[in-house]
Amino acid sequence: MGMRVIKTAAAGLAAIYTAIYLGLEPSLSAGLIAILGVEVTRMKNLKSAFIRMMASALGLLFASLIFVLFGFELWTLSLFVLITYPVLSRIQLKDGIVTSSVLVFHVFERKEVTLELLGNEIMLLITGLGWAIVVNFLYMPKEEGRLSALQKSTARQFSVIFTEMAHTLRDPAHVWNGEQLLQADKDIELGLLRSDIDRENRPWGYERYWRTYFEMRRQQLDSIQQMLVLIAFVYEKVPQGELLAEVFEQLAEEVTSDVYLGIAERELTLLEERYREMPLPASRGEFEVRAALLELLHELERFLRIAKRRKKQKAE
Repeated sequence: MGMRVIKTAAAGLAAIYTAIYLGLEPSLSAGLIAILGVEVTRMKNLKSAFIRMMASALGLLFASLIFVLFGFELWTLSLFVLITYPVLSRIQLKDGIVTSSVLVFHVFERKEVTLELLGNEIMLLITGLGWAIVVNFLYMPKEEGRLSALQKSTARQFSVIFTEMAHTLRDPAHVWNGEQLLQADKDIELGLLRSDIDRENRPWGYERYWRTYFEMRRQQLDSIQQMLVLIAFVYEKVPQGELLAEVFEQLAEEVTSDVYLGIAERELTLLEERYREMPLPASRGEFEVRAALLELLHELERFLRIAKRRKKQKAE
């Protein structure tokens, strides 16, 4: 049984008892409105309550005019639907159509339009939506644990990817199925989704760290995919590839850190200087491989710039 089901049951029951205490009729409708009003996040709950309130107010207004002018006939209900539903959809209140219809059908059942009856319907609405908001604000599961687990999983996938890249540079015949790429992409997208849920559950005092972190990882994953394209052109073993493999091995350790260490960046800068001091390629094949390695080095620099710009910095 999920927490949302428990909250929905609690809100519905509390709304019914409150309606009975206040003498609202039919009291069960307050429970129905509360059930409709419980949302997955606090912010969505507030937006939903506003939409349902506005839609219900407009629905009652249109229905009252129709019933007063044309009477309480079955065809006037169809007229209400034909007029009201398109209007509510046009003004972005379509999520409140069902709630509005519940109240309008009560008015139709009573076959009268009075201030007392309309007040009763508005109070049913406030009671149901009010309890939905109260229950959602009393308790909402925290996302910190899930986000932290996704962060660690993403870092582990990146670490394995860089280890495999280093292996490939040392042995171009090495075969790797790339499953960590798929898992990393899944973790990042889920992390972005969870960070949005966390933001909507904390409209005040929200920290942007998680959203920033997973956006960074998504950009870095794009960079990794470009690196893999370049590694495919490294079809023979060369000394320059082995040197670059050492940087990837360092990065495989560094990528799991919560802060930017900068060790791989310094090693990459030194390696670029060593590349300039090495003899020119002796064959076309060596030239192609070393050209791919140089592009790979620059792509790795881009990966590290993303981390340096968006990751937490190590305290001095």
